[in-house]
Amino acid sequence: QLHLVESGGGLAQPGGSLRLSCATSGFDLDSYVIGWFRQAPGKEREGVSWFDISDGATYLADSIKGRFTISRDNAKNTVDLQMNSLKPEDTAVYYCAAIKGYYTETSRLQPIWYDYWGQGTQVTVSS
Repeated sequence: QLHLVESGGGLAQPGGSLRLSCATSGFDLDSYVIGWFRQAPGKEREGVSWFDISDGATYLADSIKGRFTISRDNAKNTVDLQMNSLKPEDTAVYYCAAIKGYYTETSRLQPIWYDYWGQGTQVTVSS
């Protein structure tokens, strides 16, 4: 059974860093796209980044470009989101999700297309 588990959330000060990990199991990761999403209180869930395992392509939303990076740890079978220069507006529950199949770059940032989701991890940026 396909399973995703996020970890690494917590409290950070503005300008600080956190590293989120999405651990996967139960499926052949090589044929999937792993996306990272976030949802702040009272707001819709938004896509921030994705990693195409099949070819290593990545995408970062404008809101996080230059501050966040996405990568794959082959040894741990995780897709990680390194978050630097954190801002209070980055506060949200962060989710990872998986889809299989062809989708455009922008479609991969839309949560509606994703079939499998983790339970989320809270990130709070505050002084």
